[in-house]
Amino acid sequence: MKIATWNVNSVRARLDSLSSWLRVTKPDVVLLQEIKCVDAAFPYGFFEDLGYSCSVFGQKTYNGVAVVSKVSLEDAVMGLPTFPEDPAARYLEVVVAGKVRVASLYLPNGGQEVGGESYQYKLVFLERLREHLATIARFDEIILIGGDYNIAPDDGDVYDEKIWHDRVCCTGKERDAFHSLGACGFVDLLDRSWREKNPDSLRKPFTWWDYRTRDSFTKNRGLRLDHFLGNQHAQDALQKIYVDAKVRIQPRPSDHAPVICELK
Repeated sequence: MKIATWNVNSVRARLDSLSSWLRVTKPDVVLLQEIKCVDAAFPYGFFEDLGYSCSVFGQKTYNGVAVVSKVSLEDAVMGLPTFPEDPAARYLEVVVAGKVRVASLYLPNGGQEVGGESYQYKLVFLERLREHLATIARFDEIILIGGDYNIAPDDGDVYDEKIWHDRVCCTGKERDAFHSLGACGFVDLLDRSWREKNPDSLRKPFTWWDYRTRDSFTKNRGLRLDHFLGNQHAQDALQKIYVDAKVRIQPRPSDHAPVICELK
């Protein structure tokens, strides 16, 4: 089974890219973030014509997450059960193929100011996410939490650690909160796989390159912000995980590239 996560930064603006990518890559399940539309405006017909059913948790203009799947899709959970007061559409959890629990996650960015209101909201969201993962960790099934976490977990996930030192997405509190998710039994699958295969490499594959910085992609000045967290069952089933960075050179690309996870 091939499962992908991709922050498309507006699903309707990215239909050309999605069309060619889906036809070539042929993922069974895709977790989408920042769809930036309400449920009724989601392009269901586009995905259904390609053989996908859709579960959508949308929001006008901002945020929004979705899961599209070629296998059965059921038991949708919209929003973190541990954070019912959150007004934003940031978390969608479903069971696919009757046996794999996946979630599409769009974690708050954290704003521009360390310690500001948006930053504090991000830390609260991370704590509520940790509480939820502690609950579902008891389930006897493969579990994957994929999405845009807006956190570069360590200095090997940024192109220049001096430039990004203690900036939002790279602060100690954010990184500590991210790593605390591991105490629930979940592992950063790409990080583990990359370290095993490239023990001497200082840099891991990036998933995000800033629109505002000229040549950020061609010069690989990026961050690794998009992750798959997997429980032990997911780790046991993992065959391959990688970043599909080539979509970033397409016309009108998202600033994020997909991460693809292949399971036995």
